[in-house]
Amino acid sequence: MSLPIRLGLFYAAIFVGNGASSPYAPVWFHHRGLTGAEIGLILAAPMIARVVMAPAIAIWADSFRARRTPLMLLALATAASYLLLSPQLGFLWWFGVWFVASSCFVSLPPLTDVIVMRRAASDGFNYGWPRGIGSAAFILANVGMGAILAKGSPELVLVWMVVAALLAAVGARVLLPPDPVLTEGRKAHLAERFAGLRELLADREFMLVVISAGLIQSAHAFYYGFSALAWKQQGVPESLTGVLWACGVIVEVVFLWFMEPWRRRMGPRNLLVLGGVAGVLRWTALAFSPPLWLVIPIQALHTLSYAATFVASLQLVERLSSRANASSAQLINSALQGGILSGLATMASGALFDRFGALGYLAMSAMTVLGVLGAVRLYGVKRLDG
Repeated sequence: MSLPIRLGLFYAAIFVGNGASSPYAPVWFHHRGLTGAEIGLILAAPMIARVVMAPAIAIWADSFRARRTPLMLLALATAASYLLLSPQLGFLWWFGVWFVASSCFVSLPPLTDVIVMRRAASDGFNYGWPRGIGSAAFILANVGMGAILAKGSPELVLVWMVVAALLAAVGARVLLPPDPVLTEGRKAHLAERFAGLRELLADREFMLVVISAGLIQSAHAFYYGFSALAWKQQGVPESLTGVLWACGVIVEVVFLWFMEPWRRRMGPRNLLVLGGVAGVLRWTALAFSPPLWLVIPIQALHTLSYAATFVASLQLVERLSSRANASSAQLINSALQGGILSGLATMASGALFDRFGALGYLAMSAMTVLGVLGAVRLYGVKRLDG
């Protein structure tokens, strides 16, 4: 089996779980009796804490000789934590356990991106191919879980998540190459790892990239946390919720698999600005509860608001990092995109949903505008030319 296919199958193992948890974990918590505000707090806490957790996990991950080892351990920890969610022990228990599970799980994609992007550069394949396989698995999980929920109990969401996390743990061992953290094959000393992290945090241009991309990506928080419940209020069947999510991810797969020449011509800075503008249009439109026939083309904007922004941020971050701090760079990038900014947006989204319903999307539009303004400033950064 070729390396791009193996890498794609590992992405699939990650995202077949994420495709169920992203839209439907809130449904599971709601089924267990939590309010929108409580769900928002549970989802937001690990995101906010990623500003601390992501650097800590990056330093820990780079303590191994092989990049795949921490991925296997993080997936196992995720599966164990998901299992501990099952007892009906209330808000505080779920808050703590979800914090651990989410902190482990969200580290898997950026650590995988480090492996795949470097292999794509050295082996000459398009990063979008394996990443697109993961997105396709996300679609299958969206639709599959939606179909299951149309007839079955929300408790099945948790079962799916546990099985998927175990699948990712096995996949890390059998699918990922044993690429070393350092080219010499030795372990990085703690002082080296901290030095690389400090260098990134002191780099104003690097921080401008991750904050700008983070604002645009984090504006997806209301959509990730409450789109399923918002559509349910509007009378959209749960079986169609997965289809609507899938529509967005289908165009993401097309973008990753077939638009590499266009992405290269556009360049990452243009992609970041374009993704932000698309996000403003998308969230503003969804705020006014458009009819179902119009939601589908609005969902197609996901290819820009998410996929273009995501790929642009990976490329910009890679240009501003070295092999020694690559894990830290991508985890900091991920921590801003799905971390503190997304956590604050998710926390606010719970209260916004309880009070305003779908109109809460307008706050996400304002957040995206700030990201676009930051992205425009990147045109003056010489290190990103070429």
